[in-house]
Amino acid sequence: MAVSQKFLLRVHLTTDVVVKVSLTKRPESVEELITILREKLNPRLDFEFTLQYEDPDFNGQLTCLLDIQELPEKGTLKVLRSESDVSSCASSDTDILPHVPLAQRLKCWPDTFPVPTFSYEVEHLLEEGNRAFEMFGKHLKLTRAQKHNILETMASVMHTFKAYPSDGDVGLAAEALVTTHPCLKEPGSRNGSYGWKTSLKFKMGNYRTKLARSGCVEVSVNAGRRSVNNPEGEHPHSNIKRARRAEVNYLPNFPRGEDQVSLEDMRVQIKNEVEKTEPNKVMIEKLMQTTFALRRHEIVQDNPMVKNFLEKWPALRFDSQVSICAEFHRVTDINLRNQFYAELDRHTPRLMALYRQKAARTGKISEALRTILNHYDLQAPDINVKRTAVLRALPVYLREEDPEFFKTCNADTLDESTLIDTPVALLTVVTDGASQTSPVHFTSSSMAIVVEGDLVMRDIPRFADAFALLFGLIYALHLDYPRKLVHTFTFVQKIFMGLVDGKPLKPCLHALKNDLLLKE
Repeated sequence: MAVSQKFLLRVHLTTDVVVKVSLTKRPESVEELITILREKLNPRLDFEFTLQYEDPDFNGQLTCLLDIQELPEKGTLKVLRSESDVSSCASSDTDILPHVPLAQRLKCWPDTFPVPTFSYEVEHLLEEGNRAFEMFGKHLKLTRAQKHNILETMASVMHTFKAYPSDGDVGLAAEALVTTHPCLKEPGSRNGSYGWKTSLKFKMGNYRTKLARSGCVEVSVNAGRRSVNNPEGEHPHSNIKRARRAEVNYLPNFPRGEDQVSLEDMRVQIKNEVEKTEPNKVMIEKLMQTTFALRRHEIVQDNPMVKNFLEKWPALRFDSQVSICAEFHRVTDINLRNQFYAELDRHTPRLMALYRQKAARTGKISEALRTILNHYDLQAPDINVKRTAVLRALPVYLREEDPEFFKTCNADTLDESTLIDTPVALLTVVTDGASQTSPVHFTSSSMAIVVEGDLVMRDIPRFADAFALLFGLIYALHLDYPRKLVHTFTFVQKIFMGLVDGKPLKPCLHALKNDLLLKE
């Protein structure tokens, strides 16, 4: 009697979502495997994707799965959203994210801080101290020079993640230090690292001063303020220019070998190329990557009007859906489309359940949610309809509502002069016969984004696309969140995009996050 072949697969849906899938037999083809996974993991895989597997011939390195016979009986797969997926913000073969210059950071603050290697003398001392602590519980006593070496090296590594780490970030670094080297624990401290945390804070301040003197723009922009020698200067604690929403590259230095004059020449070259009948998209993207630091300097330091800035950098309007996603990636090192849609689809079932629970009660918020859900229930089942309902109901659920943000107009009667006083808005363009008073439109002809009274982006196919692009635009242009929808955009930032800035969540957002994590 033949033994039936069984396949156990560990499937990575996102960076932090992994599921186990069991198959009774090997699929006939890769396409059949994709169909099976889509059925088993619906709605999480309700988009176009390809598969990679850990190839045992290359020590577990990821390889594209092209032949189903290469699939091991017990293996690990990784899902990659296809760039041609229609649910993405755009589909373009020019969505290029080229090599990032050395002046830019490539990573955000890690969950587990990597303790660096110190000088040879200190490493030898710590090795002996850890052994003595393990055997006798004896703590190590450092000289001033040895402690200086530890703090200086730690500060250097911390700066590779953030120039201005938060209190929690410094605390994680201090805890990682005493965990790696337990002989450094302080007997009088609750967790053994409080003194190290305080020392690291002061050392980071000293380290930033050295960097400012060396010309590092990220910190020198805040130097030269009021002091004994400069009594008329700006207050040292006011208008500090630093990353406040977990930006990885907030104010990078110019690329090596470039200065403001050479980068300005590249900007003019970009502008001339965009105006051509058939512009070279690859060249534009490479030049936009090189001139990223120049744009950040203008945005952060000069705070220009959005319309004037986009006129100066027309490439952000040219193929704008791709350009904004690329610019967001430069600022945060996160793929806007993949992250936004993966987390939105992941939380959609639970969010819809919470909306329906709230809608079953009484009150204005419940009534507004009922209206949105009643419109949703009349639509044909579709992933884009579901995304629209979730995003449109989110501010209502959080008790935020701004009629000036969600605007509706007829395609034939669109008058841009009526938008002059609009700070920021998502504009739904409907066809004749559609009700402009409806709270949500699932079949709009297109979407547009309004910033400072200017239509900065048009012809966006879906509501969810427009929402994601507006979020990316806020980061790309260093804009404030809409005043009446701060909680909504903070939720998208921290829960959907994973951009944790070290600040605690507001009570309403913390409660919603806990509700999302609860199992029914």
